[in-house]
Amino acid sequence: MKEMPFCKNYIIPTLILCLLASCKRDFSGDNYVAYFGGEVANPTCSYVLFCKDNVVIDTIQLNKDNTFFKKFDSLTPGLYTFKHNPEYQYVYFDKNDSIKVHIDSKDFDESIIFCGRGDQKNNYLMDMYMRNEKDRNNMFESFDYSFEKYNSFIDKTNKDNTNFYKSKKEEIKWNDEFDVYAKAIVQFPYYTKKEIYPFIHKMRTGEDVHDKLPKDYYTYRNNIDYSNEALTEFSPFVMYLDHMLNNVGAINYHNHFSDVDLALKENINKLNIADSLITNEKVKNIVLNNIALKYLLEDQNMVNNQEFLKTYHKYSTDKSKKNEILKIGNAIQLLTIGKKLPEVELIDSNGKTISSDAVINKNTVFFFWSEKLNSHLVASHKKVLDLKKKYPNYEFIAINLDDDQEQWKLALKKYNFGTIKEFKCSNFDDIKAKWAITKVHRILVVNADKTIKNGFTNLFDLNFESNLK
Repeated sequence: MKEMPFCKNYIIPTLILCLLASCKRDFSGDNYVAYFGGEVANPTCSYVLFCKDNVVIDTIQLNKDNTFFKKFDSLTPGLYTFKHNPEYQYVYFDKNDSIKVHIDSKDFDESIIFCGRGDQKNNYLMDMYMRNEKDRNNMFESFDYSFEKYNSFIDKTNKDNTNFYKSKKEEIKWNDEFDVYAKAIVQFPYYTKKEIYPFIHKMRTGEDVHDKLPKDYYTYRNNIDYSNEALTEFSPFVMYLDHMLNNVGAINYHNHFSDVDLALKENINKLNIADSLITNEKVKNIVLNNIALKYLLEDQNMVNNQEFLKTYHKYSTDKSKKNEILKIGNAIQLLTIGKKLPEVELIDSNGKTISSDAVINKNTVFFFWSEKLNSHLVASHKKVLDLKKKYPNYEFIAINLDDDQEQWKLALKKYNFGTIKEFKCSNFDDIKAKWAITKVHRILVVNADKTIKNGFTNLFDLNFESNLK
């Protein structure tokens, strides 16, 4: 095991004395006091987020020496995540655990190690995570193997990981609640390999092995509890479910479908399968939302989006205000051709807030960018500079979607985009809600009278210029 000097130098002198003084009071009866702390080497921000099911429970500020500490007066046992932008990892708490973690943002996953009460379970999860990562990085050539060779290859890895799981379970003697995750982090990466093999093998070699697979190849699916709430936010299960639904929902004989129609039919298949497969309402809603969000991020077809959402609404019972799919669905309705483009606030390079209506003085194309996607940033601006010469009757307006206004100004100075008008979105949630902007590749084409000509197109679509004629 890696050395953990910070446990000796920081955590033990300061925390353990506190725990020893209060453990009799805190760790008794129905008290669910728990502690979480540690240190962050090379921090990227001034805090660590502590989350449950993608909801931030606490923002823990770093001290001057980059350490952090939080006492929870009552913490329900279970799986949590801690995030230090832009990375995250899992941490599992049993009743009254006191867990310390070391993080180095320059080598995030590889640097993590836990100590304190509850450390062994969490170090097991990290060990398995790193095993799976290493295994995934060594998988590429194996997809070229024949089925027999590939199956033998992944079975050996699975046997090694299963033996590791059994030995750690015997050594640590964890409870049944933690065992759900301890077993899942072994099983689901293995199942994922079985799901993806036929597709990646065909993509790499041209050979379709679907009909050559043994009849019992997918029997493991029958033993999975797809309605287990504990697993709905656990990435090995989420990743497996995504690949399984892609597999089962695929249409193999699709030459007579266009790409967009094929995507619609396959994703509606996935909604149908999820509805029949999952009985737990909460789990079903989460899975349906994941399918819908992924589809709506990719599809740019207004009619298909509406048809997809009809099926989604038939199955989903998630009517909460936080439901991203409802927001996107509402935004899609607002972007019907011929309707007036909803008004949003933009910020100009002088920091002045300006209405989107005010910048539309003739036929206008809005395109979007983020400094985080550098290749798209450069390519989209180059493309627009060419289009400006061909279509002088159009105004081309770039909108930056990042949070940091100073970084945006530095990017404008660095890249010097010439005559393109540049603005920054004032409120991303607002522009997402009104313009259905969920990714930078979307383009809005607007008439001079501020009505929508095309709310769902892509700058790099082969037929994009037809929107400008």
